Amino acid sequence: MTGELPSSVVAGIAFIGRGGGTVKTLGGFKKSHHTLPDAANAATNAFLGKICAGELAAEAETMFQAVRAGLGYKRKEVALSIASPTAVLTAKDFVVEIVYALEAAAPVRYAVTTTLRELRSAALARTGEFSAVFARKFSEISFALKRGAQVEAVIDAIEGLEDSGLAVSYPSDCRECEIGVAGVDARVRCTADSLEVVFPRTSSPGELIEAFAAVRGAFAINRTLAGLIG
Repeated sequence: MTGELPSSVVAGIAFIGRGGGTVKTLGGFKKSHHTLPDAANAATNAFLGKICAGELAAEAETMFQAVRAGLGYKRKEVALSIASPTAVLTAKDFVVEIVYALEAAAPVRYAVTTTLRELRSAALARTGEFSAVFARKFSEISFALKRGAQVEAVIDAIEGLEDSGLAVSYPSDCRECEIGVAGVDARVRCTADSLEVVFPRTSSPGELIEAFAAVRGAFAINRTLAGLIG
């Protein structure tokens, strides 16, 4: 995405929304014929793909119609492809992917992840039409980092600041860290490959961009941190 959002250090930006439910509530699950999965693997996720096909198709079609009508796209400007448990909507200005998958920790439940990626401009995300189409759809912004991040350096930078309003927590192997920003109701997770900002409420992409500005401002106080989201 071009514009005032990160560019030189960011390979890609995605907006992510999460949902889910119990497998037995899916339309294709028949209690008299099926048993609930006891593990999440290729075979059980293929089973999920069969029993969630109705819900996925309905959700994807609803999004297709909302995008087509709400943003005024013509037939050649938007297309929908469904191969359960995944649906991909490809529009001229962005791509939306909907994926159903069993939860690894509780395979009797499924997760639905909706990802908006390849958005061409922040200006489009801020329009009223775009916000109406994607209202309350997303709660995370994920930045894929071009050069990666040295998590230990990020931790050291934050711990070396005084009265910065930043706090950091991390496991002993420092494979990732979570950053808290005073006054900002969001969690920032940093790994070697990505920076993820997780908000407590679902919003439109434009609203998440505005909320992210506070995180970016807090990071600007340190060169190492500023380099993450240039």
